[in-house]
Amino acid sequence: QVQLQESGGGVVQAGGSLRLSCVVSRRTATNNAMGWFRQAPGKEREFVATIAWNGSRTLYGDFAKGRFTISRDYAASTTYLQMNNLMPEDTAVYYCAVGRSSYGSSRREEYRYWGQGTQVTVSS
Repeated sequence: QVQLQESGGGVVQAGGSLRLSCVVSRRTATNNAMGWFRQAPGKEREFVATIAWNGSRTLYGDFAKGRFTISRDYAASTTYLQMNNLMPEDTAVYYCAVGRSSYGSSRREEYRYWGQGTQVTVSS
């Protein structure tokens, strides 16, 4: 069983930054893409970003382009999401997930394992 643990969430003012981390329990996930999703109250879970197993490809949701950066540290089995210029509409629970394939997708069904999420709150 693969387990994921997110951290780094918190409360930040608009315009601020946060870096989320996701540690994966098993090294077998190094051959899989990793992704970040988010879910705000009353809304569907939406795609934020994904990174290929070897870091060769990244993909972002439209709202994340130019503000968020996904990266991964294989030695630490950790995936990061650097979020800059945060806005109140970025407030949500952020989830990381292990992809079913190596190159990532924006589709939720393409992810097999999920973390419990970390809350990000951006105040205006």
